[in-house]
Amino acid sequence: MASVTFEDVSKRFDANPVVSDFSLEVANGEFLVLVGPSGCGKSTALRMLAGLEDVTSGRILIGDRVVNNLAPGARDLAMVFQSYALYPHMTVYDNLAFGLRNTRVAKAEIERRVTNAAEVLDLSELIKRKPKQLSGGQRQRVALGRAIVREPAAFLMDEPLSNLDAALRVHTRAEILKLQRRLSTTTIYVTHDQVEAMTMGDRIAAMKLGVLQQVGTPEELYTRPKNVFVAGFIGSPSMNLVPAGLIEGAGSSGMLAGFRPEHVDPANGRADGPRFDAVIEVVEFLGDEQLVHLRLRDTPLLAKFDIEQRVTPGEQSTFRIPPDKLHLFDAETEEALRA
Repeated sequence: MASVTFEDVSKRFDANPVVSDFSLEVANGEFLVLVGPSGCGKSTALRMLAGLEDVTSGRILIGDRVVNNLAPGARDLAMVFQSYALYPHMTVYDNLAFGLRNTRVAKAEIERRVTNAAEVLDLSELIKRKPKQLSGGQRQRVALGRAIVREPAAFLMDEPLSNLDAALRVHTRAEILKLQRRLSTTTIYVTHDQVEAMTMGDRIAAMKLGVLQQVGTPEELYTRPKNVFVAGFIGSPSMNLVPAGLIEGAGSSGMLAGFRPEHVDPANGRADGPRFDAVIEVVEFLGDEQLVHLRLRDTPLLAKFDIEQRVTPGEQSTFRIPPDKLHLFDAETEEALRA
């Protein structure tokens, strides 16, 4: 196990910047998630760490060793990709053992590592099967096992759950978390799915257009976003963002007001706190709560209410926001002013 450090790392393809002045420290044993929309540079950052892309400028360290000029195989990293990339003609055992055999690990040591990985990932009964005889979730576990047997300094995972259906994604991300907690191996996990980021990461590093926007715990990014991008990207449904002038008591027109759907309350005659009048357009019943679509002039908003709160589509009503739940952003720079 080892820490991972990016020091002012940049990557350009021709004259086009893909990652710019990227600085990040990942502690030994930490599970860090790199999150952002497609094209934000998160996979490129991971590939530079793995040695699959050259660094244009800056330094990458694994532990206290600069690895910029080291070949991928010399970096002591194990990578899990979106594609399982299993050998179809090999059994599960042979897929797990293949990399170790190539590096001439002793036979007894291969047996120990493969057996241990199979037990950890609940693959022991599947050890003689070939990939075509496995489900998607089982194949993904084999891909994880192939990384585990390496006993690397760090795991690198690039959207490893993208090929799984929704229910299996939830199950497998829980399995990955339990596995990482058990092994205490430094893990850097790339995803565009902010729900995965929120549920899996010890910390989250949010990226946009190759620039690191904010690093912190899931709670920090959710409750104290540094800018409009993080506020809108983190959270499902995302934060409502409107000109502050549309919210009575929110502030001047030079600001944007942000508030989470779960922090919108029917005013019910209360006059305290920022407030607005909106039309109820659609109500989605979700079992334990309601997702209410509102329209404030030409701006769509979302609110979450418990099922006891009665709301009717077509009605206009007054809603309030608790003052301590209102976020304000500079309309020009989009940086947070107050949360």
